[in-house]
Amino acid sequence: MTDQENNNSISSNPFAALFGSVAAAKHFAAVQKQQQLRQLTGDETSVSQDDSDNSVSESLDDCDYSVAEISRSFRSQRELCEQLNINHMIQRIFLITLDNSDPSMKSGNGIPARCVYLEEMAADLDAQDWLDMDNVEQVFAGYIQPKDPSNGQMYQKTLLGTILNISCLLKTPGVVENHGYFLNPSRSSPQEIKVQESNIHQFMAQFHEKIYQMLKNLLQLSPETKHRILSWLGNCLHANAGRTKIWANQMPEIFFQMYASDAFFLNLGAALLKLCQPFCKPKSARLLTFNPTYCALKELNEEERRSKNVHMKGLEKETCLIPALSEQEPEFANSYNLVTENLVLTQYTLHLGFHRLHDQMVKINQSLHRLQVAWREAQQSSSPAADSLREQFERLMTIYLSTKTAVTEPQMLQNCLNLQVSMAVLLVQLAVGNCGTEPLELTFPLPAVQDSALAYVPEFFADNLGDFFIFLRRFADDILETSADSLEHILHFVTVFMGDVERMKNPHLRAKLAEVLEAVMPHLDQAQNPLVSSVFHRKRVFCSYQNAAHLAEALIRVFVDIEFTGDPHQFEQKFNYRRPMYPILRYMWGTDSYRQSIKALADYASENLEAMNPPLFLRFLNLLMNDAIFLLDEAIQYLSKIKVQQIEKDRGEWDSLSPEARREKESSLQMFGQLARFHNIMSNETIGTLAFLTSEIKSLFVHPFLAERIISMLNYFLQHLVGPKMGALKVKDFSEFDFKPQQLVSDICTIYLNLGDEENFCATVPKDGRSYSPTLFAQTVRVLKKINKPGNMIVSFSNLAERIKSLADRQQQEEETYADACDEFLDPIMSTLMSDPVILPSSRVTVDRSTIARHLLSDQTDPFNRSPLTMDQIRPNTELKEKIQRWLAERKKQKEELDDTLN
Repeated sequence: MTDQENNNSISSNPFAALFGSVAAAKHFAAVQKQQQLRQLTGDETSVSQDDSDNSVSESLDDCDYSVAEISRSFRSQRELCEQLNINHMIQRIFLITLDNSDPSMKSGNGIPARCVYLEEMAADLDAQDWLDMDNVEQVFAGYIQPKDPSNGQMYQKTLLGTILNISCLLKTPGVVENHGYFLNPSRSSPQEIKVQESNIHQFMAQFHEKIYQMLKNLLQLSPETKHRILSWLGNCLHANAGRTKIWANQMPEIFFQMYASDAFFLNLGAALLKLCQPFCKPKSARLLTFNPTYCALKELNEEERRSKNVHMKGLEKETCLIPALSEQEPEFANSYNLVTENLVLTQYTLHLGFHRLHDQMVKINQSLHRLQVAWREAQQSSSPAADSLREQFERLMTIYLSTKTAVTEPQMLQNCLNLQVSMAVLLVQLAVGNCGTEPLELTFPLPAVQDSALAYVPEFFADNLGDFFIFLRRFADDILETSADSLEHILHFVTVFMGDVERMKNPHLRAKLAEVLEAVMPHLDQAQNPLVSSVFHRKRVFCSYQNAAHLAEALIRVFVDIEFTGDPHQFEQKFNYRRPMYPILRYMWGTDSYRQSIKALADYASENLEAMNPPLFLRFLNLLMNDAIFLLDEAIQYLSKIKVQQIEKDRGEWDSLSPEARREKESSLQMFGQLARFHNIMSNETIGTLAFLTSEIKSLFVHPFLAERIISMLNYFLQHLVGPKMGALKVKDFSEFDFKPQQLVSDICTIYLNLGDEENFCATVPKDGRSYSPTLFAQTVRVLKKINKPGNMIVSFSNLAERIKSLADRQQQEEETYADACDEFLDPIMSTLMSDPVILPSSRVTVDRSTIARHLLSDQTDPFNRSPLTMDQIRPNTELKEKIQRWLAERKKQKEELDDTLN
């Protein structure tokens, strides 16, 4: 009988997936019993390895590494086989049900101690061949039930949970002793580490396939078994829902007593991903049969769950993409298909498992960087702490490599990519109101949102998608590069949701989509891989994207929207959210289709400066300048503090301090360094963005609304970068804090040159009484020469400085002429002579038009009584304007007469 026939003969058995055939399983059992007999008679003949053992040997023998190198990577081939030979492990777990006569089978011989309780099952099956039992599914279903269904951790102690807990992740978090993988990583070569990773991935792929086959067989076995397995999955996920809580990560001791392990959820997720693959294709006819009202069901009894095919619990408490309207009632189905249930179970499993592991990897990465820096500093100073820091680094690197290997199994990642791309397609179809099973073409403008099914889609669907692509960018970028054709669907998803509060209410989630966009776009520092065909290159997809104009607008809209999220930490959060937006804008500006769409937004803003609602691009520029002013000012303050502390330390002033006081000083210096670095990085981005935008967008920047603000900002920073205050910023190592004064001076001068052709702009520069002086521009020219900027740039800036100086001289004479203006003519906020006075409707106060226009960009209220106010509500004070003009004319005439008399 062939293997295929053998497989067919046990197709009704859910455990067929664990063996190649019945014959193979029985042969394995016979071999195990022979080994036991030999051990009892003292025969120490080495045990033959099974097929999977041989595969390990072959994979190792194929490598061109010495025995010494291999032994440093693995303590022995035998140990690797014992710990990761998935066929071997699973078969032993189940063979306990074949023969319970040997006590050693209960706790030794490769069977984990936590499996000993299976002797109860073995007693029930005594003298039976479980491979051929008719009622095996009922027995199995009985033994997968936890003693306490509400305790998530209990599920990993069940028969199925024991299998799902096999992994290269640490058994006990933080304890690397007796772990077996990636020990002493600093002593292993990159090739050795790659060999370990490759072998583990090989076994994980086999393992996940076997779990998938077992689940698939159980689901297909009978309606009763299907219901039991899906109920087990639903109850398990519901009992482990607390894994996503913030406190769970902060209290690991309690966490691991209450919830199943990371390995459990990673393996379960991998198996469920395989179950989803038949409909995880963007054009799959089955994909759009997903019914999101499944997630709104609540308070079902057992019989209703069975009849409706609904086994997840508690989803109605999840926050959805948009709130349901008060009159909106979901149309529940009589019964939900397996596509719907599979998608929900899989997404929730990823939400509980993969998401947490990704967060762990990011934190471990950050800790490794800090440890590495501290270790090097300790080595350089011959500190006794160096050995301890090295040991901590080694342990943490072992954890990092084990975690990274577990979550980067290639087939699992590819399956997850297929799922998330399909999810992007599905959510876009729901967003455009498609209620059928045939996909609709995405066109703009989008239809109005009305009774949308998005009100039943939990946020974690979109959060999982975003999290996965950000993970790929950080830890498995090659997969993105070779899957570029799928990424157009992700661009559709980002374009539809990122800028639209009507389709995704959560501003934090929309801001996260900007990070997704940064992950999938081509990167400026990306080295072309010669092995990757240019057909799949992300640049082609991104640059030829048909909805480029709408994507650029969505990015700028979310940049503006996250200014006010309603979160108590919104001020600090917005800078982190905007961080990925700057490189995206820079890349877009270098691509014609995106650049033209950005310029179109700027043109619209120029034509509608006094619209009831400030135009999007005007608000964007205002916030961009707000950020630049705050960030660079903060960076300057922190660098000044660092300079003072570095001087104190070098003078030995810290040596006389108590150990505790010295630690406080060191901690303070480190904190200032981190803050300075962050603010420098962000300020470099904001000033750089202003530099390239002003190259082609000029009218908005030179308008009185913005001109005075950008000029005062540029002059203030030049004063610190090239003026007498520059000495306060000369810290020891600029690069340590990402301080790039030469680049900042260059960018500021570029902005000046870009806008310097506009007479109004040049005339506004001398009005900055706080920072402008002819000397400042002369100092800037000297710095440009010192940092070897091109000669034409230096000449152009020198000419601009001369023009501004002559305008400054003329303005000084005029100011002297108009110095005695009465208070009625002065702006009450800025104390400057008004040129276009307007009346505010509620407070009845008169202010200059440019002053109130700038105020309303950030705060749409009357500054004198806080009542709502928009630009269309203000009224010109014509009478006062005429009085000011008559007074100006009279003063000008008086001055001319005085000059004639003197001459």
